[in-house]
Amino acid sequence: MYLTRVLLAIFFAGLLGTAAELLLLEHFEDILQIIPFFVIALGVAIGGWYARRESPGSVRAFRAMLVLLAISGVTGLVLHFRGNVEFAKESDASLGGLELIWEALMGATPALAPGMMVFLAAIGYAITVARAPAR
Repeated sequence: MYLTRVLLAIFFAGLLGTAAELLLLEHFEDILQIIPFFVIALGVAIGGWYARRESPGSVRAFRAMLVLLAISGVTGLVLHFRGNVEFAKESDASLGGLELIWEALMGATPALAPGMMVFLAAIGYAITVARAPAR
């Protein structure tokens, strides 16, 4: 019971911290940049329902939201990386191979930051496993 409370606290702190970071970065220039806010809001709402009242429906909804959270994170990783690759190629057309990958990872857009969403989905899944009744 204690472990799940700690994991839930980490999960919600991660969601709210990520939302704050996105706001500070003004991550709302287009529709794709607004998607993480929607997913985070969904995570807070469904996570709150699940934390308050565990039921078969809340577990299913929570796990479905975790999949959405992971998908949004992977999508963000790809979009950030692609954007940095394009910018690096515009800056230096001769870049290629590992040098291009390195430049894309070190680019202006934090290429690995969306991975936080995947990490939070993994924490959420750990919560559902820790809360599952012993078989």
